[in-house]
Amino acid sequence: MLSSQTLKRSGALNSLWQYRHFVLSSIRNEMKTRFARSKLGGLWMIINPLSQVLIYALIFSNVLAAKLPDADNKYSYAFYLLAGQLAWMLFSEVISRCLNIFIEQGNLMKKMSFPRITLPAIVVGSSLLNNFFLMIAVFGIYVVFGQAFSMTMLWVIPLTFSVVLLAMGIGLILGILNVFLRDIGQVVPIILQIWFWFTPIVYPEKIIPESYRYLMEYNPMYSIVSSYHQVLVYNQAPHIENVAIVTAIAVVLVLFSLFLFRRASAEMVDVL
Repeated sequence: MLSSQTLKRSGALNSLWQYRHFVLSSIRNEMKTRFARSKLGGLWMIINPLSQVLIYALIFSNVLAAKLPDADNKYSYAFYLLAGQLAWMLFSEVISRCLNIFIEQGNLMKKMSFPRITLPAIVVGSSLLNNFFLMIAVFGIYVVFGQAFSMTMLWVIPLTFSVVLLAMGIGLILGILNVFLRDIGQVVPIILQIWFWFTPIVYPEKIIPESYRYLMEYNPMYSIVSSYHQVLVYNQAPHIENVAIVTAIAVVLVLFSLFLFRRASAEMVDVL
């Protein structure tokens, strides 16, 4: 039984490798289509999230900046926002796009024979590319406004890996279920909005009453976002144990989502 499961997983990896050019060309075509006839092109990937951060900073900076622990830069609150948004935008983008990927590509799945696993791979690749450009912009803003770059910031690379695993596991499960129960596609965006505000991104966790802070431990994005803050704002290594626990949960979710995907793939095509 274990050997059979191993063969199936290796088969999925082999399919991704064999169709790597399809995945890469799909990501490239998606980028071209998204910014067709746009003079600023890919800059919109950076402008949109940064404008959102600017709005939050203008509204909340005077109220919350003083509550940031160890804040020794007048732009610390903006740095705090950027770090949290960098993690959350990748997380929410992967989930949101996986949620509808099979419905949007239903006709393609019926007409063409190709490994279905390439569809979430395209979503993850495209989302990572968006996040990469945003990350470069964030680092540039940090340097311009006095946040010195350090090797500690490179922790953001494995943290990004954890975010992708968690988002893919959740997103793929929801995307499969959404094919059979379309209400899920309506509910998930609402849940993501609530989840965003229950994660210390716009506000520091310090403002949460101590008697309720233990509840944050049940939010997997709390450990990830806090680690982004530790690395990018306070120049400290993340809490490895907390990140490792979330990553382990993410791996389990990814494996379960792949199992569910394998079992439901044929039936999804019939429903679509």
